Amino acid sequence: MEKSPKSLLKLFALLLFFLLGVGSALGLSGCGSGPASKPAASAQKKVIRAGMDAAYPPFGFQDMDKKEYVGFDVDIIKAIGKEEGFDVEVRNVNFDGLIPALQSGDLDVAINDITITEDRKKSVDFSKRYYIAGLGVVVKSDNNSIQKKEDLSGKTLGVTIGSTGEEAARKIEGANVRVYSTLSDAFLDLKQGAVDCVVNDIPTNEYYVATTSDKSVKTAPVALTEEDLGIAVKKGNKELLTKIDDGLAKMKKNGEFAKIYKKWFGKEPPAELMK
Repeated sequence: MEKSPKSLLKLFALLLFFLLGVGSALGLSGCGSGPASKPAASAQKKVIRAGMDAAYPPFGFQDMDKKEYVGFDVDIIKAIGKEEGFDVEVRNVNFDGLIPALQSGDLDVAINDITITEDRKKSVDFSKRYYIAGLGVVVKSDNNSIQKKEDLSGKTLGVTIGSTGEEAARKIEGANVRVYSTLSDAFLDLKQGAVDCVVNDIPTNEYYVATTSDKSVKTAPVALTEEDLGIAVKKGNKELLTKIDDGLAKMKKNGEFAKIYKKWFGKEPPAELMK
């Protein structure tokens, strides 16, 4: 049966509507770049490898219950990381191996009660000081013969290898210097009578005496030096050094530095350190 012109016109209109609808749908689906792209994964924070000899409380030591490294130095470097946007992985390295590990690239920073000296500046770069320390001595509780620097002459002095304690001890005329790989070994020999005293940083000495259970040792009223402690980086690593100094400055301004200092030393930091 032949269709009328009016029927053909309706059929044509329906067909046109259908084609326009499909075209619009295809056009819409092709306007973007396909399916909605997933948001890019957030970049992971850079991890800084921080080396320390974890045998120097209150600066750095291992909490055997928590199985983690703790101390003033640990809190300081982690707080700097928080300020500057990097995470910190603490690695336990013997003191005499810290600078070689920086030079070889095995560590990014070393923070371990390290005194800033001209000799060390030849090998590594240092941050601004973050602690003012000094050298003192620990003796057995019944030893009253060491009251001043001159009394160390003729005595056997325990020190850790590569430390400023070793440097100072070797300058004492007539002293017999015995070198140890770790501070804990030096203190053990002191208790056993193998050395007359241990020459080491005053804060560490005071913390050790305060926390040792048998009360068999004490600090002697001898201060050999005043020293600035710094955070060491590989020589020439200006980018990391700038971040560390910036982080320290921010901490001092926002109160976090004083909070950490008081936590470990029981007092406010000295005014000259906050400059």
